[in-house]
Amino acid sequence: MLAIKNARLITVSDAGTIENGTIVIDNGKILAVSAAVAIPAEAEVIDAAGCTITPGFIDAHCHTGLFGDGIGGVHSDGNEATDPITPHLRALDALHPEDIAWPELVESGVTTILTGPGSANIIGGQWICVKTQPKATVEDMVLLEPAGMKMALGENPRAVYGRANRMPSTRMGNAAVLREAFVSTQNYLQKWQAYEKERSEYEQKAAAGDSKAKCPTEPDRSLKWDSLAPVLKGDMVARIHAHRADDILTAIRICEEFGVRFTIEHATEGYAIANILAEKGIAVTVGPHLRSRSKYETRNRTLANPGILARAGVKVAIQTDDMSGVKFLPIHAAAAVHYGMDEDDAIKAITINAAEIIGVADRVGSLEAGKDADLVVLTGHPFDYRSQVRQVYINGEIVYQS
Repeated sequence: MLAIKNARLITVSDAGTIENGTIVIDNGKILAVSAAVAIPAEAEVIDAAGCTITPGFIDAHCHTGLFGDGIGGVHSDGNEATDPITPHLRALDALHPEDIAWPELVESGVTTILTGPGSANIIGGQWICVKTQPKATVEDMVLLEPAGMKMALGENPRAVYGRANRMPSTRMGNAAVLREAFVSTQNYLQKWQAYEKERSEYEQKAAAGDSKAKCPTEPDRSLKWDSLAPVLKGDMVARIHAHRADDILTAIRICEEFGVRFTIEHATEGYAIANILAEKGIAVTVGPHLRSRSKYETRNRTLANPGILARAGVKVAIQTDDMSGVKFLPIHAAAAVHYGMDEDDAIKAITINAAEIIGVADRVGSLEAGKDADLVVLTGHPFDYRSQVRQVYINGEIVYQS
């Protein structure tokens, strides 16, 4: 059991910010958070006077462990750019627990990430949510798997396949290929539903002694459509890469046609349609911020975007879209504040909002009793460039200390 006392606690919960607060940790979980905690006699006590404690930071969209850090593109496993529809790919099968990026994320206070395939394909495969402390196996790092289905619209897929003179080579092609995959999955599900009904009827007749009852033939299985089926059933979120406002609207149009739950990833021109996103309750992960405008569809990027979206009522997470660069996640959020985002909204964008968008808010994202003891001890506010990370805890275990 551990108690950390006398710290300024930014809880990102209804408790708000607690001055001279105490956190009690037991068995990897937060036991209590308050300004008036009775510290158990058996607890090890750490005095964090003068420090600020926040929940562990969460990047809701990155590629750590798939695009290997420091080893070049030839060794990257993030884009299976040979087929525009690959829902059966799993980030779990490519994530490298020995990537050199992991310790840097831990040292910066990023304790949870959503990582997954790149955006070469219209449907790129399944995301994975992991804790960042390196472990011997990927399974030991997993918080949620699968954690959504990567999809992409806009320049990337049309460029990858257009160069090969394959569909899609236009935005019309992007939309058509996505719709076709959804229809193929619907047809596949209907085929299996029909089979299961016929099988049930056969079993009832056979049990009643009907010797003429004929067992139906089981349809062929498809790993592709089996993997995409949870998206069409509403059991898995589609996470759709879209920068331009028209691509975002295309994503909305198609997902509403098929009843698909989804988020918008990047949402670079989200500010232009913030009212639509808010009205429809669509969550977004905005970023990356700290890059030049490397392609046409990002030419209208503005660091005011996350603030505009948040003020409109959109749930916003801030993402880095990076590998080892995930360590700069708090700086991305600080830049958003500099360009007008409310400070509380920016903290939420790299903690509880990110956790809710990923689907792990029952475990991480705030300092509350019952949640995983993932927290960062800093010398000052996380958005102050002078602040230094003193300690990082994941599941109640100290994983970094300066």
